[in-house]
Amino acid sequence: MIMAQIQQEDKLDLAPKKFNMWLFIFTSFMFFAALTSGFIVYSGGSGKGIKIILPHAFMYSTAVIIISSVTLFIASRAAKQLQFEKQRLFLWLTAILGIAFLAIQIYAWVLLVNMKVYLVNSNASQSFIYMFTGMHLLHVIAGLGLLFRALSGSYKNIPQVKNLFRMEFAGIFWHFIDIIWIYLYVFLLLNQY
Repeated sequence: MIMAQIQQEDKLDLAPKKFNMWLFIFTSFMFFAALTSGFIVYSGGSGKGIKIILPHAFMYSTAVIIISSVTLFIASRAAKQLQFEKQRLFLWLTAILGIAFLAIQIYAWVLLVNMKVYLVNSNASQSFIYMFTGMHLLHVIAGLGLLFRALSGSYKNIPQVKNLFRMEFAGIFWHFIDIIWIYLYVFLLLNQY
């Protein structure tokens, strides 16, 4: 009875945090919508598209982040089934894939520079590539922070309700990052030329 009451109190204490996270996701979504709208207005009015073929590194990073969402789903399911070793393993895999995504994105920037596509240039449409990917990378870094928080909680003896909350919190945010990246990647693909 007392344990159930403590878990209920924990759930109530966690609700405002979850609401704040949903607000952040909504504002991030609006931010990326504004960026893509700015690109459309700029390139539509001036007739300037990106005028390049995107490096294949962006395609590889897309595959990596999709796989990371699958590994996080498996980790979340393991947490619900009290399979903590499996939860930890798949959380580590998700974090490693997230770091790989960051590395591939930075490598894509190197490829862009080698193609003479710079952040500041005469075609601002090309600058949007850096804005889209740079702002997304900041979100990925925040997502990695949430993943490592969930991972640290899985090693500590925290109540299961808090363990599941950390997993859900990280999961919702990470899947959002995944969806935003797919949207940005497809948007950039459609505006290559």
